[in-house]
Amino acid sequence: MSLSTSQVKSAFRTARAVRAHVRSLATPSSSKPNFRQTLEDGPSLDDFIADRVPERVVLGNTTAPRLPSYLKTTIPKGASFSKIKKDLRGLNLHTVCEEARCPNIGDCWGGKEGATEAEGKRGATATIMLMGDTCTRGCRFCSVKTSRTPPPLDPHEPENTAEAISRWGLGYIVLTSVDRDDLADGGAHHFAETIMKIKQKAPHILVEALTGDFAGNLEHVSIVAKSGLDVYAHNVETTEELTPYVRDRRATFRQSLAVLERAKQDGVRVTKTSMMLGVGENEDQVMHALRELRKADVDVVTFGQYMRPTKRHMKVDRYVEPAEFGRWKQIAEDMGFLYVASGPLVRSSYKAGEFYIENVLRGKATERRAKSLLADQLAEKEVKAQS
Repeated sequence: MSLSTSQVKSAFRTARAVRAHVRSLATPSSSKPNFRQTLEDGPSLDDFIADRVPERVVLGNTTAPRLPSYLKTTIPKGASFSKIKKDLRGLNLHTVCEEARCPNIGDCWGGKEGATEAEGKRGATATIMLMGDTCTRGCRFCSVKTSRTPPPLDPHEPENTAEAISRWGLGYIVLTSVDRDDLADGGAHHFAETIMKIKQKAPHILVEALTGDFAGNLEHVSIVAKSGLDVYAHNVETTEELTPYVRDRRATFRQSLAVLERAKQDGVRVTKTSMMLGVGENEDQVMHALRELRKADVDVVTFGQYMRPTKRHMKVDRYVEPAEFGRWKQIAEDMGFLYVASGPLVRSSYKAGEFYIENVLRGKATERRAKSLLADQLAEKEVKAQS
């Protein structure tokens, strides 16, 4: 049967009219009421004015643990903070303080409140991140950018870093880096060159190197360990049992122990590591990790609360109470660690620990004096948190 031109046009118009009333969705419709309906069903403005709200309105995720008050920090400010940030931008350098969204950035960069510029410099600590801001690994707790093919190394970075540090007049500096599995030596020679240039420009500055595991290549560990640094740090991050779930699969707890052990064998005076709490660990697992670290002759250990940087990262299992951090500090000290920093906001590069390490290395003060400085810093932080 053939259709006339007028009949075909009429059929098309009918089809278009039907389609106009059909709602097309990219995703299946939800059974949840839409926002407009929620507003209509909720209390009105008159209800709020008359205080007739039937129940409390709760926004956000109510099932996740809430952030305790002792983990809330103030907005970073101060002359020392501004100067360090300006120098970094001018020399195109990166810090783990910024990239990892550290909650202590204002405290570490700002120095002491009300201090002179010179005092602020001496009191400030910055952790320089070498080899760019893009890592070849993807740990579930870390907010640093990742890529299989990061940009090439900046050949001027060792010189620029040494220049920036000499400008600041700091007495203690921490260098760290992203993992660079794309490089034949993992960036070991670049790291070592930076340390040597710092020592050439400012031999009085103490240098702590917080390195990756160099994919387990201990020869590359030795290159950095023998470069003239004062403290070799490498973080185990968590317990042996949780390592596969927290860190990138290329990292292992035993591999990290081997790195720390090799650094000590190469003559480094102080070795250091850090662990996060609140990722699902239990007491037996933490005790096992501490015993293994002592077997590797690690001198310094720090404990801090894991804080989820973004919703793309693993969730916080629990917020650990300050009293529990204090208990782990006592346990670790009783096991023979040279120094232990333990608290909700403590990080591996937190400046409170560096007061003690600097005094140990320089031999300028007794252990009692160093612990007194640490107690004063922690007391100031607690007062700020409560105010």
